[in-house]
Amino acid sequence: MAAAVAQWQPDQGILQQCISMLEDTSNTSREVQLGVTDRLNHMSKLPDYTSYLTYIFTHFSPNEFSASPIAGIIVKNEINEQHNSIPTQSIEYIKSVIFPVLRSSDEILRRTAGLVVVALLNAEGLEGWPQGVMELINMMNSQDPSTMEGAFNVFAKLSEDMPQLLETCTINGMRPIEGLIPGWIQAAEYHEKRIRAHALNSLNRMTDIASPTLLQHIDSYIQALFRLASDPEANVRRFVCQAFVCILGARPDKLIPELRAVVDYMIYSTQDKDEDTALEACEFWLEFAEDDAIFVQLAPYLGQILPVLLKCMVYSEEDLMIMGGDEDDADVPDRPEDIRPRHYGGADHRNERLDENGQPIDGQGTSKSRAVIDAEFDAEEEDYDDDDDEEDDESVGEWNLRKCSAAALDVLALKFNDAMLETLFPHLKDRIFSQEWMEREVGILALGAIAEGCIGGVEPHLPTLIPFLINSLNDSKPLVRSIACWTLGRYCRWCIADTSEQHLNTYFIPLMEGLLRMVLDGNKRVQEAGCSAFATLEEEAGPIIAPYLGPVLTGLVTAFQKYQRKNLLILYDAIGTLADSVGAALNRPEYINILLPPLIQKWQALSNEDADLIPLLECLSSVTIAVGEGFAPFAQPVFQRCVLIVDEVIKRYQAGTADEYDDGKTFVIVALDLLSGLTQGLQGLARELVGSTQPSILPLLSLCVQTPESSIRQSAYALLGDLAISAFDLLRPSLPQIMPELVSQIEDQPQPENVSVCNNAAWATGEIALQYGSDPELHQWVPPLMERLVPVLLNPKSVKSLTENAAVTIGRLGLVCPELVAPHLEIFIERWCQALWDIKDNEEKDSAFRGLCQMIKVNPNGVAKSFVYFCMAVVRWTTPSAELNNMFISILTGFKDMSGAQWEEQKKHFPPLIVQRLQSRYGL
Repeated sequence: MAAAVAQWQPDQGILQQCISMLEDTSNTSREVQLGVTDRLNHMSKLPDYTSYLTYIFTHFSPNEFSASPIAGIIVKNEINEQHNSIPTQSIEYIKSVIFPVLRSSDEILRRTAGLVVVALLNAEGLEGWPQGVMELINMMNSQDPSTMEGAFNVFAKLSEDMPQLLETCTINGMRPIEGLIPGWIQAAEYHEKRIRAHALNSLNRMTDIASPTLLQHIDSYIQALFRLASDPEANVRRFVCQAFVCILGARPDKLIPELRAVVDYMIYSTQDKDEDTALEACEFWLEFAEDDAIFVQLAPYLGQILPVLLKCMVYSEEDLMIMGGDEDDADVPDRPEDIRPRHYGGADHRNERLDENGQPIDGQGTSKSRAVIDAEFDAEEEDYDDDDDEEDDESVGEWNLRKCSAAALDVLALKFNDAMLETLFPHLKDRIFSQEWMEREVGILALGAIAEGCIGGVEPHLPTLIPFLINSLNDSKPLVRSIACWTLGRYCRWCIADTSEQHLNTYFIPLMEGLLRMVLDGNKRVQEAGCSAFATLEEEAGPIIAPYLGPVLTGLVTAFQKYQRKNLLILYDAIGTLADSVGAALNRPEYINILLPPLIQKWQALSNEDADLIPLLECLSSVTIAVGEGFAPFAQPVFQRCVLIVDEVIKRYQAGTADEYDDGKTFVIVALDLLSGLTQGLQGLARELVGSTQPSILPLLSLCVQTPESSIRQSAYALLGDLAISAFDLLRPSLPQIMPELVSQIEDQPQPENVSVCNNAAWATGEIALQYGSDPELHQWVPPLMERLVPVLLNPKSVKSLTENAAVTIGRLGLVCPELVAPHLEIFIERWCQALWDIKDNEEKDSAFRGLCQMIKVNPNGVAKSFVYFCMAVVRWTTPSAELNNMFISILTGFKDMSGAQWEEQKKHFPPLIVQRLQSRYGL
């Protein structure tokens, strides 16, 4: 068949049309480009469309026709996006003519042909095109460097795209990978630098997946790496450094015997004049330090590693050129490319957990993603953008050597803690008090980087260091002021740990005032760092900041007049965080009059399609909850507009304009979240808004819970629960349409993107159940809900917050329908008690336990075998309501009376904590 399709010949008229169209792609005229798009769309409907493009690409060199490679790129895109729609004869034609181009001495043609081959193998699988794989292997063994490079380039891309398939692929009963791996190791020392780089790249990608075939040859691979350590080509050295990082992740035991040599090489390479090579080498320290099994092996080398990391944290001359000078630039408008996209997720209902001593458990672990490290270590720079194909003059905002070095220092501090300070402190001291501002800046950055891991050793010095850092906010260099803001944010918890008047006056108030000054700095980078650090201070301080709300709000509102678009988004976040932190303390007329007018002014100035409306909506969600009924004068137009935003996007979705819906879904999410905030904050007053706003939010809510977008459903179920609390009589007629969807969202093994949807659906169910009360209308939903909720509760793999919400909702169903739920008590009682005994005392927990007590009254035998779990849950309460406490007493004394003389014997099997608390609280 290949021979037949190879004879395919184009119609000359159509061919000339294709050529003319491709020629016009280089024309920058907007009209011409629109015409090209139209012609491209028209021609793409031709059955032989990809054959024509392939013919042009494979029959014309760039010297003959400069747009020839563009034809190849379009073919690649067509295969990637429309493979199943391309006629079989066209696919076979592409296969029959692509390999001669892959052998071309023209690098552009060769690389483009490689992309086409990779696209075909991705679309059909390696075993779906065995001839292609075997041809690549033959090319790899050629004596012609261009032919070899074409094959090695394709294998490098395949090892990135489908390493597992490369490992398992079988052709004619043989596994090609068994020959490829030794061939790549040998080629890593080939005289042509590009082949060396491709071979190393392929090997590294296979190391990433711990390829069993590669691991059989790991020793010879490591020896080849040592021979390549001083390669003259920077790109090859970069892959060598990357290789050591990959091997460290897959087989660290293979490097430990050679650790001295490897460490010396990586220290040397971290200082390579080629920054990409240095960055790959620096990743080694991150990888090593994050491995709990081996990090201690670095201890003898810290004296060499730490000074190098500090050296690599100094801004390069290129960085400084990109970031500009020291002048104030607050009046310079931001460019559109300065505003990076942000992710907005819906509201998620969670319970606060306590430890056995009644202290809140921090839900955040210590591990940090690269993006988080990036944001933390250089708050004055943009977030990490892992797009190697996109380069612009904001490259300083990407993951770079400075950030990687700071991240490595942070992780090393987390692992070695104060033991690291003896080595680090002399170097740190020299830099912090240096007269050279760049050295001083690095010292402050390093001090912030070790804040979490070395706090014990740094803490005695903080009475001196905190005033120094606050004074650094007056530095003439904006980069020093901005990094001082970030480092102060890392230590602000210490500034409020002691709430004595003297401590607060000495540290907290100067810190707050200093950061507020930075919020209003004339340099945009300092504004950003100051605003971010102030938000951190708000979070840590919580209610402590409430007495200072007047000057704080005045400072933040003043920033509205100074900030350009980018920093306005950060300011909205700081105001929202303040509202979350101080809560109802914000609900005072003098504060409302300071804060709300400028927020509403911004709100009115933005259109419903303006992306800047999204963070403002998110900010207002927090403000409305905190201000509560104080928001009433502003509520109606805000509520109305949110409903209109949801209505507009949902209508576009219903009309089938999917792209528009995708663009608008974030607006729906934040609008629903703000409606939730208004409903929570206004409480009873929200009912009037729900009843009077047109279009009505209730039918829209029914549509939102049925969308395919999990984030919209998540926010919709949060609003559903809030409406059940505040406007149940209005919501009730819509529940027959909503309840089936709600039940279906409660899953014991939800997909990761649906966990929060399930969480909110379970919580909303509990709120609806409380409002129904004993009304028989609820009864039809109890059996299907229990069929969903109990497996969630019993599944050991369920997310903790989901288990907790399932338990609360089961308890609430038991409160209003105990006869329907109590028969299942024996199945779930143990897991139920475990799920809720760490939760902070609150009304939700109280209602759930009252439901449990009602179920026990209906079915006391259901708890008999698990009575010790019930007792543990009871004694973990701190302040149960009077009603609940009386229920506890009734059940406990009832079981004691039922046990008679056996009670004391039973108590001997209880943990001492339960026995002690039962005795002290209930006299049992």
